[in-house]
Amino acid sequence: MSAIEHLPGTDNGLLRFLTCGSVDDGKSTLIGRLLFDTKTILADTLHAITRTSERRGLEAVDLSLLTDGLHAEREQGITIDVAYRYFSTGRRKYIIADAPGHEQYTRNMVTAASTANLAIILIDARKGVLTQTRRHSYLAHLVGIPHIVVAINKMDLVGYDQATFERIRGEYLEFAATLGIGDVRFIPLSALNGDMLVERGENLGWYSGPTLLDMLENAPTAHSERDERFRFPVQYVCRPQKSGDPKLHDYRGFMGRVESGEIVVGDEVLILPSETRTRVKAIELHGRSLPRAIAEQSVTLLLEDEVDVSRGDMIVRAQESALVTRRIEAMLCWLGDAPLDPQRKYLIRQTTRETKAAIASIDYRLYINTLQKMPAERLGMNDIARVAFKLAQPLCVDAYADNRSTGAFIVIDESSNNTVGAGMIL
Repeated sequence: MSAIEHLPGTDNGLLRFLTCGSVDDGKSTLIGRLLFDTKTILADTLHAITRTSERRGLEAVDLSLLTDGLHAEREQGITIDVAYRYFSTGRRKYIIADAPGHEQYTRNMVTAASTANLAIILIDARKGVLTQTRRHSYLAHLVGIPHIVVAINKMDLVGYDQATFERIRGEYLEFAATLGIGDVRFIPLSALNGDMLVERGENLGWYSGPTLLDMLENAPTAHSERDERFRFPVQYVCRPQKSGDPKLHDYRGFMGRVESGEIVVGDEVLILPSETRTRVKAIELHGRSLPRAIAEQSVTLLLEDEVDVSRGDMIVRAQESALVTRRIEAMLCWLGDAPLDPQRKYLIRQTTRETKAAIASIDYRLYINTLQKMPAERLGMNDIARVAFKLAQPLCVDAYADNRSTGAFIVIDESSNNTVGAGMIL
């Protein structure tokens, strides 16, 4: 991991990360131990899970209960839905997503992974690399998570054996090379006993690398590792009509969220899809003027010229245009209960723009357990496939590998208004 160096005590920003692995690999226990050892559990929460553990006849507190929040999950001892938890240390804030391990909940994992910047993939030291390990690694790679930490858990059950760790590490690296996963780190740990999570413990003296928390504290945040192209989908056109202030008579502000890159007052910009050129006259945030706007800021842009801009248009730097197209090819994860019907039309929503779309082709369906490409005429829930769409209106897009915001879209069923698919543009 190309970790950024930080000074002690500085704020390293927000990190969104995902935990995933096979059933009983200890995902929920790992997150519970992380919360417990960083002292971010409220007293009443700890008391509640202590009582639940006692009712089950357990000698120690079952920390997995902190994330397995649904009653059905607690009964079955598995994770079904994505459980989000929030905590902070003295150096940064975290959003954790505990994703389900079962194949039938693939759509839940894709949803959780779509905003993560790091994935912790757990492997049971007794079992090694399994089919679900490969599936979760592929999904993490598919949705563009740039940093992978392979946590080889339950080292206490193999006597903290270094040879076991090295064997699993070699097996995973061989598989990762076939997918093109480059940034991957490995750590041995025992989530149950707390070895190598927050504290190093006394059982893994042969491992000289950082603890899991050290890795998280120093992991790069989103938008920090390379220069990104400026992308500003327009969400709302602000035209005050009844303010009574003559200064606002000709006010026209374009409101939205900077999805990537940055913009400075005076920069030349391009309005897409019309390709009209103008310059940024002012940038406003809560009534204050800013000299520039950066990624993930929600701001209002004022332009020098009176140009035709509507919701769904995209403002980009003049020299950094996006592709304007009526056809997209993408990897699609089908989320709907009803299968995808190639004869139907769907709505595609990408950033703030919507258009009707028809299926041009289904090139193949991916058999996720073996990554084999299979022919397909329809897609069912949790299927992942390469699909081409014909669009009624043009979209302004980037490849998902270049931009996770402008390269992503959702598919909506017009009749129910349900989200039935999530796609990544190739």
